Amino acid sequence: MQADRLHWWQTRWFVLAAMLAACVPLLWPDIPPIVDLPGHMGRYRVQLDRGAHAWLTDWYQFRWSLIGNLGVDLLIEPLAPLIGLEPAVKLIILTIPALTVGGLLWIAREVHGRIPPTALFALPLAYGYPFHFGFVNFALSMAWALCLFGLWLRLARLGRFTLRAALFVPLSCLLWVCHTFGWGVLGVLAFSSELIRQHDLRKDRAGGHWLESWVRAGLGCVPLALPMVLMVAWRSGADVTGQTADFFYWRTKIAWIVMALRDRWLWFDVASMAVIYLVLFKAVRDPRIGYSRHLGLSALLMLLVYILLPRIVFGSAYADMRMAPFMVAVAVIAIRPKPGANLRHAALLAAAGLSFYAVRLTATTISFARFDADYDAELAALPHVPVGARLISFVGHNCVNAWRMSRLEHLPAIALERRLAYTDDQWSMAGAQLLTVRYGDAGPYAHDPTQIVTSVKCPYEWWRPANYALARFPRDAFDYVWLIRPPAYNPRFTAGLVPVWRSPSSNSVLFRVDHDAPAIDATDEELGVPKWLIERMQRRRERLERLRERQEREQERLERLRVEQER
Repeated sequence: MQADRLHWWQTRWFVLAAMLAACVPLLWPDIPPIVDLPGHMGRYRVQLDRGAHAWLTDWYQFRWSLIGNLGVDLLIEPLAPLIGLEPAVKLIILTIPALTVGGLLWIAREVHGRIPPTALFALPLAYGYPFHFGFVNFALSMAWALCLFGLWLRLARLGRFTLRAALFVPLSCLLWVCHTFGWGVLGVLAFSSELIRQHDLRKDRAGGHWLESWVRAGLGCVPLALPMVLMVAWRSGADVTGQTADFFYWRTKIAWIVMALRDRWLWFDVASMAVIYLVLFKAVRDPRIGYSRHLGLSALLMLLVYILLPRIVFGSAYADMRMAPFMVAVAVIAIRPKPGANLRHAALLAAAGLSFYAVRLTATTISFARFDADYDAELAALPHVPVGARLISFVGHNCVNAWRMSRLEHLPAIALERRLAYTDDQWSMAGAQLLTVRYGDAGPYAHDPTQIVTSVKCPYEWWRPANYALARFPRDAFDYVWLIRPPAYNPRFTAGLVPVWRSPSSNSVLFRVDHDAPAIDATDEELGVPKWLIERMQRRRERLERLRERQEREQERLERLRVEQER
């Protein structure tokens, strides 16, 4: 690996080509078809235009604050006025897989001296399941964390420790502002590398060198610690909400590792992960390749964090799932040829890794093109939505969590982004993001996940049956209803809704609300509400009624006391 000659997979030209190739799946779609992104784009529109349109401030509250989740939100500020919001979003999202690929190869080069051929098998994980889910601030922060870790290793190799300390104080703060998770992962990676470096400096000492190495590694990571102060200030705010819960769900933790490349085709995505795990297993059994102690320890520490992470952190779901692809990727780039390995074997591994990368990119390109066609078909409804309309949307879903997500769950937010219309799919969690919903007339249909409807009531989910949602949403609060590929529903519950657009390729339809039409009269049983839920709702109503009666009696008692005092 240290020979003067660079092989094709070790050259800068190859790294640049691999980074550019990572952009290919995102070139065709106008809107990158990843689940949560349209919802974020609606928030960006409020962020940019709230001062120009009074109705936006009536519906949404947007307030700048220093939180660890601002990556794309901040980049939009200078870019959107220059090139437009949608091109700016696309440009930013394009860079995420490219930076992830570049960061992985840079780390491999710094640790091994040359890029090992097996590192190419890690590159498809740039399009891991968290990216497809649309965790864009998280994905951007992880891409930057990998690049910054490459810089951390390079400065250590050059002996520029003072410069490294000076640089990483502001860099770690910027990374934290992008997303807290990226900063945390950078800390884990940096500590593991420092631990090995400090141990190697003292390994000839007799006893006690591990403890000293731990202490010195911690001290070496102090330049990364300033965001801890920012974290305390953020999470101690009076308006911060969100719980931390669901520890040690072993079944789902195992599932996330299997689903690290989840996209469209179950058999293909699982088989792709099997290829990666076969490479990891081969490094254990094959005498010609092995694991680096530096990155091997990094992967083990990431595995430990993955095990300890709950599913929900500060109200943000899928916290542990987000770690899985990057943990696997670091384990893959930890593999390297052992001394004496022949070039032919290395070249075969590199060719296999490149082929694997090309196949995954091709599949992702096809998948994204199909999702983009779905987007175009559904967004044809938007020209029929007036600017500033109050729009409620119901997007069809199912209770079985199919492997191929529709990517339509937050598509209604494009009506907010393009038509400045109210949409009910925005997240509303104080302290977790800059936007909260304030449209009181919408009642329980104000924000995510009210836009998701199913054919029946799904256990353990907040989603409503389509019939129930159509019959019970507050019609005076909305002007239009947008059904996006809904499940089967009873047309009786669309009485008073006037169709203005129907999709020629699906059962999607846009309705205008006739505010003069009488309200729907239907019982909970007719609307598909299960008996157990009706009983629970009845008990809740009874408790509220008893509470109201107690409050009235207390008010009467206070009034009598007041009258007696006046006498």
